[in-house]
Amino acid sequence: MRQRFERLAGRFRRNLEDCIRIDTRSLAVFRIFVGLLIVADLLLRSRNFSFYYTDDGVVPQSLATELSADGAFSIYHLTTDPTLIAGLFVLQGLIAIQLIVGYKTRIATILSFLLVVSLDHHNPLVLSYADTLFRLLLFWAIFLPLGERWSIDAVHAGREPRESVAGIASALILGQMVFMYFLNWYHKSQDELWTGGDATPLIMGLDDMTYLLAGTLRQFPALLELGTYLWYYMLMGSWLLILLVGRKRMALVALFMGGHASFIVTVRIGAFPYVALAGLTLFLQAQFWRDLRAVVDWLEVDTSRVSGFRSRLETRAGAVPYPRLQRPSIDRAKSTLHSATLAVVFVSLVLFSTVTYLPLAGVGEAGSGPPEPVDDVASSFGVSQPEWSVFAPTPRTTDRYYVFPAETVDGERIDVYNERDMTFDRPSDELQTQYDTYRERFYMNSVRRGGFDDNDVPVHLAEYYCTTWAEENDVELTHLSMYVVYEDITMETIDDYDERERSWGLMYRHGCGDNEREVIERPDFEA
Repeated sequence: MRQRFERLAGRFRRNLEDCIRIDTRSLAVFRIFVGLLIVADLLLRSRNFSFYYTDDGVVPQSLATELSADGAFSIYHLTTDPTLIAGLFVLQGLIAIQLIVGYKTRIATILSFLLVVSLDHHNPLVLSYADTLFRLLLFWAIFLPLGERWSIDAVHAGREPRESVAGIASALILGQMVFMYFLNWYHKSQDELWTGGDATPLIMGLDDMTYLLAGTLRQFPALLELGTYLWYYMLMGSWLLILLVGRKRMALVALFMGGHASFIVTVRIGAFPYVALAGLTLFLQAQFWRDLRAVVDWLEVDTSRVSGFRSRLETRAGAVPYPRLQRPSIDRAKSTLHSATLAVVFVSLVLFSTVTYLPLAGVGEAGSGPPEPVDDVASSFGVSQPEWSVFAPTPRTTDRYYVFPAETVDGERIDVYNERDMTFDRPSDELQTQYDTYRERFYMNSVRRGGFDDNDVPVHLAEYYCTTWAEENDVELTHLSMYVVYEDITMETIDDYDERERSWGLMYRHGCGDNEREVIERPDFEA
């Protein structure tokens, strides 16, 4: 009986390890993917450097601190000098390159995580779920051997790399993706637009966030309805991403990757699909790499050039100085510290934070949340779990655009946000072109919420317009109002915005200089 129990326990342990096993080649791809995402994000943010990241713009450090969690960690908050902030951008990019090449990878991962958190807290008004997921994946990656393969670390290791890793750290990072997907399904299950198949067609009708192939797909509502059901049930079965192994897992991963690829060409939601694709690469186990090799051999692809290029890279990596302390006591101390830290993190952030969502299973009290000290630390470093309510429970079914009527000292009225003569008509047939970058849409969401919640976000934007408009156009503004215009989307008006019902909301009114605040004319859509 005891032997049978031991055999069953051993089989269970092996099966569990197979479920949470991550191939070190997949870890290497993830590492490179993450580093490239950091570099790309920095380059994209740099386009609006002064506007979003200096005190000369619309989010001064005082406002960012006020709207961040108490004690929010940010190296960027150590200075307000634009030159030093730009220097931190460069430093973050250099460390991301260090992560890509895999030099002292764990140090590079930790520093990259701290700098990513710092930049996010430096301007919390332009963030989305993509930034949250990226921080969490990067945090869990600290405890994984990202430099095991295809890295300078691997060349200097002096041993054969491990084929795979399986443990608490691998379970946590894989579980992060599954937790996000499954919790998002739970929220979606609460609304009939998702359970009835109408969600995706309506989302494709959002002109302010769709582009490229979205317009074409609107012509096929039945196909979009099928896509709603497919994505809904994929999310519901997302736990299979861990339970399945081998080619069965590969097929499910391919479905999820295909879903995120479709987001890239239809919905302008920033980096979210790319971050999710990076996370999904971790689910590709050894079977994927064997099959990939078999396909290359079947196609008779000449890999000699790749092998030669790899050999040259390894030679150059071997020439890179690699100082290290080689003492058994130091290695044991590092291993003990790593295990202890992981244990503390597991208990503090995983078990306690999950309590927040136990009502999903009918256990506990909604909103109970983790203990306050744990929650404070998690919020300070941007690793607390959000609700993961992407397009859920009810997807947005109203388009929106912004009109900022302003009055000049000459009595002329203009729309300063869209830089046009005063009108409340649509600024473009494709509303997403109203935003220069995808982060501007998230920022304008913050402005809109600030206007209705009465915080200082719209105040800083209004002052920015009052100042810069006079400097750049040699025209002084006296008053400015901020409106948001809504268009209700129905199944009949997905592709016909002229027939949509419109409404408006006054977010904020402002007097430039010493002028008193007053409202500039509002739209009359019934006229």
